[in-house]
Parts: sequence; C-alpha cells; structure tokens
Amino acid sequence: MARIEFHKMHGLGNDFVIIDTRKTPVVISASQIVALADRKSGIGCDQFILLAPSDIADVRMRIFNSDGGEVESCGNATRCVVALLGKDVRIETDGGLIEGRFGEHAITLEMPPPRFEWQDIPLAFAMDTAAVPLAWDELAKPMAVNVGNPHAVFFVGNAHAIDLERLGPLIEHDAAFPDRVNVNVASFEHGAIRLRVWERGVGLTRACGTGACATAVAAIRQGKATSPVNVHQAGGTLTIDWQPGAPILMTGGATYVFKGKLDWTAFT
Repeated sequence: MARIEFHKMHGLGNDFVIIDTRKTPVVISASQIVALADRKSGIGCDQFILLAPSDIADVRMRIFNSDGGEVESCGNATRCVVALLGKDVRIETDGGLIEGRFGEHAITLEMPPPRFEWQDIPLAFAMDTAAVPLAWDELAKPMAVNVGNPHAVFFVGNAHAIDLERLGPLIEHDAAFPDRVNVNVASFEHGAIRLRVWERGVGLTRACGTGACATAVAAIRQGKATSPVNVHQAGGTLTIDWQPGAPILMTGGATYVFKGKLDWTAFT
C-alpha cells in the first residue's frame, strides 16, 4: 500500500491538495486526479499540486485542474506553496518563474509581466486583444491577456447579474481560444473591483488569483482603475499592483487546513 503525505490548503476558498515529490517522485494519471479531486469520494479540491525539483528555481510546481488537465499557472495555489514552505522562494511554473515573498499574515507574489499579443494569449487568429471582436449574449468585446495562463476579461455594470454558469462554458470552449480560456466578469465599486471567474477545467470558483491579476491589469490598462487596486471575490480580497512593462505583484492570504496520508493505489 503506497501511502503518501498530502497537504490540504486554500487561498480565499480556492482549495488545493499539495504533494511534495522532491524526495519521492510519483507518477499520476488524469483519472487519479479526477478521483482525488472528487468532493464526495476523494479528498476534494479545485486543483491538485505536485512539487518537484527544479534546475532553475527553488522548486518546480505542477498544476492540475480537477478535470485532470495540466495548466500553466495558479496564483492562489502559488501563495499556498510559499506559505507551506514558510520562506521566500523562487518557483518554476509552466507559466513562468514566480518570486514568492513569505509573510505571517499575507504572501506577495511577483508574477511575470502580462502579455497582450494575440499569439501569446493564444487566440486562434490575429485580432485586437484590447477588445476581442466577439460576443456571447450580453458579454462582448473582452480584453484578452495572458498572465501565465489565458484570460478574457469583461467589464459589466453588475458582475452578479451575469449568468456565468451558462456563459462561462460557452466562452471557455469557444474555438477562438485554442487552449481554452478563463472567463472573468467584473464591475467597479468604491474604487475597487468586484470579480467573478469561470475557471477553465474547474468551473465557477470562489477566487482566482490569476483572474484577479488579469482583471486588474485590464482595468489599469484601460484607465478604469489605478494601481494598487483591491479585487473582491466571493472568497475574499487580493491586492494587485502593476505598472505597464513591469511584473504583477499579488498580495493575499493562504490558509493551511490539514494534512494526511492517502493510499495512492486506491484512486484510479
């Protein structure tokens, strides 16, 4: 029986199972991740995180959504990894290198600079990423930005009035986004941003760190907000600081829930 230690953590309600494989490598399948992520018969999580050795950073972080697919970046999970390690740390992800600054009450991440070219999102063909010329019912002309993973950002009058559970999957799987896309709907209140996110491979989430980064960047770039800006989500608030041409700074909490041991062979 292969029993492996895991850590359960969350960032603003976006929850993770984290396994450190730097000393004991493991091989995992998509079906095992789906089984582990199941909230009734598994441990339950939005994303599954593997920590591995890195040749260019202190640790490599691999990120899998609850549907078993591997993705490039996750801001909330990265803050949890910094909190778990308990020190400043440089993290290698498929979305780029991230500098994590440890604090007792908050973690700050220095994310790679955002990318705006259509091929960097990526989009299926050349188009204006500042106002993508597409519409899905009342959601039209989003800004597309890559902050380690692809995002479409829609600014609306009332983010809570949007039927994101219906429109999110349509936009995520639209052929315009060959790698699929995270869907952000945002509105403004008292100088801050109110955000809801449909996360590719996960669904409607209580918080999305890269979504907060993408939305804040879009708002600052369009002159709708000034840096730093607070981004409120159902699970809590992140503070995003960004100046054009610079990396993105994200500051927020990370919560340790519990640790345990799992029988790897029980999940297929």
